[in-house]
Amino acid sequence: MEMKNNERRSALRKIFASAAGVVGLGFLAKAEAKAAAPEKEAGSITYQQNVPLFSGHTKHGNLVFIAGKGAHFDGDITAHTNHVLDEVQKELEKAGSSMEKVLKVNVYLADLADYTKMNEAYKGRFGNKPPVRTTVATYGGVPGDSLVEIDCIAYV
Repeated sequence: MEMKNNERRSALRKIFASAAGVVGLGFLAKAEAKAAAPEKEAGSITYQQNVPLFSGHTKHGNLVFIAGKGAHFDGDITAHTNHVLDEVQKELEKAGSSMEKVLKVNVYLADLADYTKMNEAYKGRFGNKPPVRTTVATYGGVPGDSLVEIDCIAYV
């Protein structure tokens, strides 16, 4: 009888040791995954009084987030849109991406009446497979007297 009790205890110890090992490996795997997670990368950082204010782009994994670009000069919506899209393209290239890799675009117009002319300047700039897009007219205008501001999300 005592032999059976020892066998049971031994079997129970093995089961608990196995369970503890599996649980321990689970924690180890989670810790390794957390350590291997990609870190955010920031580029084209704008400073205000020597303190970082915002980045021109941020990368995380294979995604690139481009900050809103505006046009801060006298001109019409066509000139502003072309300038802004050129700036978006430059920022994408700095981040290792391109206009063809853009997935999502947000367009902010100071005046909804500029929608048609903005579209004329916009079309074709993102290749044959354009990204999804949201276009809104802002209440109170776009900062810096720009007639349009555009931001986007792309991949590398």
